Amino acid sequence: MSEVLPLVTSGVEQRAGRAWLDRYGDSIMATYGVPQRVLVRGEGAYVWDADGGRYLDLLAGIATNVLGHAHPTLTGAVSAQLATLGHVSNFFATGPQVALAERLLDLLAAPEGSRVFFANSGAEANEGAFKIARRTGRPRILALEGAFHGRTLGALALTHKPAYREPFEPLPGGVEHLPFGDVDALRAAVDGTVAALVLEVVQGEGGVRSLPQGYLAAAREITSAHGALLVVDEVQTGIGRTGAWFAHTRHGVVPDVVTLAKGLGGGIPIGAVVAFGADVATLLGAGQHGTTFGGNPVASAAALATLHVIERDDLLANTRRVGARLRDGVLALRSPLVSEVSGEGLLLGIRLTPPLASALTAAALRAGFILNAVTPDVVRLAPPLVLTPEQADSFVAALPVLLAEAGTAQVTARADREA
Repeated sequence: MSEVLPLVTSGVEQRAGRAWLDRYGDSIMATYGVPQRVLVRGEGAYVWDADGGRYLDLLAGIATNVLGHAHPTLTGAVSAQLATLGHVSNFFATGPQVALAERLLDLLAAPEGSRVFFANSGAEANEGAFKIARRTGRPRILALEGAFHGRTLGALALTHKPAYREPFEPLPGGVEHLPFGDVDALRAAVDGTVAALVLEVVQGEGGVRSLPQGYLAAAREITSAHGALLVVDEVQTGIGRTGAWFAHTRHGVVPDVVTLAKGLGGGIPIGAVVAFGADVATLLGAGQHGTTFGGNPVASAAALATLHVIERDDLLANTRRVGARLRDGVLALRSPLVSEVSGEGLLLGIRLTPPLASALTAAALRAGFILNAVTPDVVRLAPPLVLTPEQADSFVAALPVLLAEAGTAQVTARADREA
C-alpha cells in the first residue's frame, strides 16, 4: 500500500492553512474557485501543504514542472542568471535567449531560415501563431473539436469548449472547428481560403485524446496541397512529456509552426513560437508582434537548464518506462470502473465508467495524491518526468481504494440531491 501521511499534524498547522485560504478569498479573484490546499514547499515529485500534509504530485503544475520541485540544477541556473543579469527589454539581445533559440531549432531539426519568437505562456505562444496565420492574408483558420489552446482572445477563438468561449464573444472571427480525427471532414474543409490548421497531437484538456493514427500525416498532406499552414500546439505535449522531445515527431511530420510553453522552463514562465523555414518565419515583420518579458535571461536560463537535465538524465526514456508502468498497472487492476487509459508517455488519462473524475480527484487528494479531472469521466496524470517506478506503483496500489471511495461518494451525493 502507498504511504499516506496525515494531512493535519497539529492544531497550529491546521489553523495556518485555513488562515491562508481566508486571506486568499479576500484578495484573489475567484476565477479558480476555492483552492484545494495551500502548498508551501516541494521536493522532487512531492509537495507539502501548510498543514503538514505530503502529496505525490501527479499533475506537476499541469504538465509544467517536468523536473519536479526544487531541482538543484534548475534552481542553480536561475539563481546564477538572476545574480548576473535579470531582465532587459527586447531592444537588446542576451546570450541565454540566443542559445535557447538555437537549442530549440536543433531539437526540432528545423530547416534553414527557421526562427523562434519567445513569449511567456502557451496562450501567448498560440496568439503568436494566430497572428502568423493572419499574415497569410487568408480568412479562415481551422481547429478541432475538443481543442484547448488558451484563454486569451485569439487562443480562445481556437479553443472549442463553449463554456470558455461564450462569455467573451464576439471572439476574433474566421475560426471553424472540425470533428476530431475525421480526415474526410478535414479534406472537405481545406481549400485556398484556409490560412492554417491548428491542432494538438494529444488533446489534454479535451480528455487526453491522441489523434488517430494517420491523421497528422493526412493533415500535413492536405494543408500542403492547398498552401495552408500546419500549426502544432505542443504546449502540453512538448519537452519530453510523451517520451519524445516533441509529440509530432513520432508521426514523421514537419509542421510549419510549433508552439511551446509549460515544461519548457521547468516551472519558470516561458513560451515559444517556432516558425519553420524563412517563408513562415518572415510573416511577422519588425514591429508586428512583441512582448516585454518574452525570452528574458532568467527564463531562458531556466529553459536551457531544463533541456540539459532532460538530456543528461535520459528523462525521455524514464518517461516512456514509467508511463508504461503506470498505464499497465492501472489496466492490470481490471477495475470495472476504469474503461481505458489513454495518452502517451507521462500524459495519461484514466477514463472512468460511470463519470467519477471529480470524486476520484477528491478522494486521491485526501489520500495524498494530486490528480486532475479534465472531463467528468477522465482523470489526467501529468507528473514530473523524474517520477520513479516506486512512486508510480504507490499510486497504482492505492487506486482500488480510491475508486471505491469515489463510487461511494458519488452514490451519496446523488442520494442527497434526490432527497
